[in-house]
Formats: sequence, structure tokens, C-alpha cells
Amino acid sequence: MTAIEQRLAELRREIEEHNRRYYEEAAPTISDQHYDALYRELRELETAHPELLTPDSPTQRVGGRPLEEFAQVRHRVPMLSLDNTYSETEVAEFYQRVRKALPGREVPVVIEPKVDGVAVSLFYEAGRLVYAATRGDGVTGDDITQNIRTIRTVPPRLRGDDFPAELEVRGEVFLPKSGFAKINAERAAAGQPLFANPRNAAAGSLKQLDPAIAARRPLDFFAHSYGLLTGRAVGSHSEFFRLLDEVGIPHSQRLWSAHDVAGILAAIRELDALRHTLEYETDGAVVKVDDFTQRARLGLTSKSPRWAMAYKYAAERVETRLRNITIQVGRTGVLTPVAELEPVFVSGTTVARATLHNAEEIARKDIRIGDRVLIEKAGEIIPAVVAVRAELRDGSERVFHFPEVCPSCSGPLVRDPEQVAIRCQNVSCPAQLRRRLQHFASRGAMDIEGLGEARVEQLVGDGLVRDIPDIYELQAEPLLALERAGEKSVANLLAAIEQSKAQPLWRLLFGLGILHVGATGARALAAHFKTLDALLRATPDALQRAHDVGEVVGASVHDFFTNPANVESLEKLRAAGVNFGERDPVSDQPTTGASLADTRWVITGTLSRPREEIAELILERGGKVSGSISKKTNYLLAGADAGSKLEKARTLGVQILDEAGFHALLNGGGDDDNRTPFVVMDEKKSPPKETAAALELPFGE
Repeated sequence: MTAIEQRLAELRREIEEHNRRYYEEAAPTISDQHYDALYRELRELETAHPELLTPDSPTQRVGGRPLEEFAQVRHRVPMLSLDNTYSETEVAEFYQRVRKALPGREVPVVIEPKVDGVAVSLFYEAGRLVYAATRGDGVTGDDITQNIRTIRTVPPRLRGDDFPAELEVRGEVFLPKSGFAKINAERAAAGQPLFANPRNAAAGSLKQLDPAIAARRPLDFFAHSYGLLTGRAVGSHSEFFRLLDEVGIPHSQRLWSAHDVAGILAAIRELDALRHTLEYETDGAVVKVDDFTQRARLGLTSKSPRWAMAYKYAAERVETRLRNITIQVGRTGVLTPVAELEPVFVSGTTVARATLHNAEEIARKDIRIGDRVLIEKAGEIIPAVVAVRAELRDGSERVFHFPEVCPSCSGPLVRDPEQVAIRCQNVSCPAQLRRRLQHFASRGAMDIEGLGEARVEQLVGDGLVRDIPDIYELQAEPLLALERAGEKSVANLLAAIEQSKAQPLWRLLFGLGILHVGATGARALAAHFKTLDALLRATPDALQRAHDVGEVVGASVHDFFTNPANVESLEKLRAAGVNFGERDPVSDQPTTGASLADTRWVITGTLSRPREEIAELILERGGKVSGSISKKTNYLLAGADAGSKLEKARTLGVQILDEAGFHALLNGGGDDDNRTPFVVMDEKKSPPKETAAALELPFGE
């Protein structure tokens, strides 16, 4: 090597070693200033000699050039899922089946935490990270190499010299609890929506086409298994973990060994007792046969190994006292009761509030102020009151009476005849205004970046915004007076507000929050009437002639546009220059690629792009998107973690596509090398149950 090449190699090795000591061992051996000097020297040398820059350099962890879309990677060995159970009895039965299949032999097992993250595969060849991929459908996943390279604990090169010739290691990308709290604090300060949980945040980070975004998030990685390993002999899981330590790949440091059912259950219970103290989220324990020869004899089913099982911990229930019941008002005026509790520790966090859903739920469960109640986190995220300890009542408890007027504005309330909801009808209600503004500015509506919950709270609280049109009158000077409002963020917000004026009509209709009108209904109305003025003049009968607009939706739209307060707001939007009827992309813009006219789609699971973007691709080509599976559904687009919709689609015989198949269909079905025109999900594979993305929403929405 030349002197420069040799110095580059030395700097990269030294910096990676200091990264390992800092991020993995929390034991740095040099000062920050010394580290910064080494890093600066490396960066300057690479800038002066770009031909010597390598993708595994520590300087590349900041993220490369943004991608247009994710490439697809076919896994060398399929990534199967594990059978799981919530029953200790079924864990015992699993081990007994293993012993029966291996008669006369001792069968040691290992138990480790089931990290609640995103399953990925990392492929190393000759010690270098070649690519990283998501699980996908188990056979094919998304190439997320650029995002994985930003994770400081993932080595771009394996440590030492005696590493495997090929190593496809599998594990979980996760966001540590402290990192999750930091990100949400930053998003709240910036007025952005908060992530519901660390797993959602990790998944969203890996799905970014711009790796610089992933680089700004403190993601971590733990390996738990491998798909392919050549050039090194490894005989057991315990030995595999020692190999990971040797080559510098991180894994969980919690690993139990057992030789019988009692030992397995003791390990599971011990992990349950300490799991909320861990820096990462874990929702279960994985039990695996340790010896690889025994694993080979046990074999696999079509979807999972016979030598492993995941034990999932049941949602934790705790008892506390219900101090009071308060009311939260949503953007459509719906009143949602909220339980104010004596603070109690549940599933790793202290809970002081829980949803009570609606008045009928309170009556059905006979929930009273002062009751001892049982609290559970629905999906380990949102706390809810699941039961009442009525036998502990002493007579001091009080029956809750739902308010007769809105607690925010004292306006009149009405009960929705079609639902159990009770609504405030005052369009100027401050509580509704805050929610309506958030909805109006959301990505699926007018897409005003920077106008999130925290910023809306400030604008309404300081009286800068009293109705939706007021956002178009905002000026820099009063915004700069708000807490945590810098010149750059204010300039960006005002620019985003100005850009929103050109949004197509359907986005405005959706953003207005008309009762019963979702994104699909808004598109249908915009495509049929073309302009907002035509909608304002439409009778209920004329409204129902629009595609997919029935009697209920038509009446709701007519009521909205004949309400004097709403008409006044619309005129203010017109005066501000908001688009009231330029060419609508659904009906007027030319489409590209294959036509999806007269097809009905349902989208489920985790995908490489937000669902609304994928829905837009379908709608632009004449298709329709629904939220539920029926006999009329033509296609289900299923991403990772698809759940009950996938099973229902199979039952009804609905065509099921993964993301690669969807894009192949859009591009006309297949390519020049005569590969299959689209990929149908393997019916033998059962992805994990779908998580509830809607849990990001506040109570009542």
C-alpha cells in the first residue's frame, strides 16, 4: 500500500475500535477531542483522495445518497417465523415433543429475550458487510444496506482474521428506550407527530429512502441466529454467540441454559421479572435447542423450525384507584371519557390516565369514580380500564354522569343516531379546533410539515389561530415569539403553509374533516364535481350520484356545506388563495404504467413507503382503496407483519401480492428476462400479527 492507503487503513481500524469501546462497552479510552481529531483527519484524507473512499469507512455512517426506491434481495436461506404461545403448558409440551423426537439423549436448550424490533438479515463476505435486507415475505426483502450502515454497533467489517468466509446473520434492529424518549422529545418540540412505540420508530427509520434520516436516529442491532455460515465450524447456539463476540457483532447478553422443563420455566419467569429494566423492549422469551446437530434432526415445518418456540408474555394487569373521569373532545366533536388514575407502574411505564372509550362502555362495566380498577396496556401501548373490582366498594364510589354541554366550549351536545358517540356541534370549540388543525395539516391531507400537535397547541393557546383559515394569515414576527421557535423553523413552516395552497381539491376536502368523508370519499367527490363551488351548490340527490357516495355521506357533505360558519371559513380560504378546483389528479392527470381501473385494493402490513403514497399510486391508475376485505376486493397488498386481513383474503380467495409483485404489476407485469410477472404471497407463510398503527392517535380520534 502507499503511505496514504496505509494511513487510511490505520485510521479506520482505530476509529472503529473506539466506536466499539464507546457504543458497545460504554468504556471509552480517549477524549472526545482526540476522537474528533482522528475522525477529522480521516474525512480530510478521503475528501482529498475520493478514489480511496470505501463504503465501510466510519465516515459513511452519516448516510449516503437518497434512494429512489428499495431494491429487492432474495434471502440465501428463507427467513422463517417462530411458533409462539402464551401458555407455560404449551412450552412444556414443546420440550416434551423435542425429547420424544430425540430419545435417549439429553437435550440442552437456551433461552434469550425476544427483542421487540424489526427483523433483518446482514450478509458478510470475506469479512465485509455486502448487504442488509428486511425479512419481507421470508423469501425476498428490501435492500436496506445504506440504512444499516448508519448503525454504529453494526460492524462494516468483521473483527480479526479468522472470520467465516460467508456469514448471513439475522437479528433485530431496535430503538433503545432512551433513544425513543429522545426522538419523541425532539419531534414534540418540532411540532411533529410522536411515534407510538420504539418498534414503530425503528421500522419507520429503516423504511427511509434517505439514509441520512436513519443516521440521525440512535438505532441498535442484536443478532440472534444465522441463515448461512461457511468457513467456520459452529456446533451450538452458545458457540455461535461466542463467534459473534469474536467478530464484533452485538447480541443480547442475557442467555439462560436449561436441561428440563423446570429450568426453562424458571428462566422465562426470571426474564419476565427483569425485562422492564432492560434498555430495549422485549415481549417474550425464545426457547431454542442449543445443539445444531439435534436441530438438524428435528428439522422444520413449512413455516417454522421444530427446535424453537417463542413464549409471549401476557399483557400485564395492575390494580389502582380511579380518581376521576374527565372528557376529551376530538376533532369531529366526539367526547371521549378518560380515566384519571392513581399513578401505577404498568409494563415498564407509570400510567396516570387510561381510555374509557365511550359512555356506553362506562355503563356496561358499571365503572364508578373511586372504584378499584384493573389497568392493561392494549398492545403494550395504550392503557385501558379492563375490569372493575366491584366487590371492594365501600359506598363512597360515585356514578359518573356524562356532561350535558361541551366541557371545552359549553356548546350543546347531540348523540349520533348511527353510533354510540356523543358530539359537540360548535365548530369554534377550542378543543375541536386543535384536533381539526392537526388533521388539516397532516401528511394525508394538506401536508403542512411543522404544524404538528405541539405547534398547534401553541398557536391556539396564544390566540394566533381561531379557525383553520387563520394559518394562512400567520406572520413571522408573532411566530418567532413562541417558545422553541427559531428563524429557520418559522421560515420552513411559513413556506410549507404557502405550498399547501396548491394542493389538489381532494386533499382540501379530506383536510376539512367532513364527517364520514375519508380520503377515498374526498377523491370521489373531487373527481365528480371538479370544483368546490360545484360542491357548494350540490343537492343531497346530486351528491349521491358521485361514485361511492351514499345517503349518509351525501347528507353529511350537504350539512357541512350549508352550515354558515363553514361557508364563512371556506370564503376565507378562497381569499387566501387555496386551490378550490384546479385539475384533479384522479380524473385529469395522465396516468403512467398499467391501468388498475375497476380494481379494489386493501393495503396491510409494514411497507417501504407510507400507505397513503401507495394508495395514491393505485388511485392514480383508476383503482379503489378500501380499509376492509370483502368479496369485492380484487387485491390485498401485504407487507411485513400482515395480520388478520391476510388470513381473511386467503379465505375469500382474494389475490395477494407482496410489494415486489405490486410494482411488477404497475410496470406492466414482469420484465425482459421472463421472470414471474408478479409475486404471490406464499400461503404457507404466516407473518406475525399486525400491530396497530392507529395507536399513534390520541384518545377519541
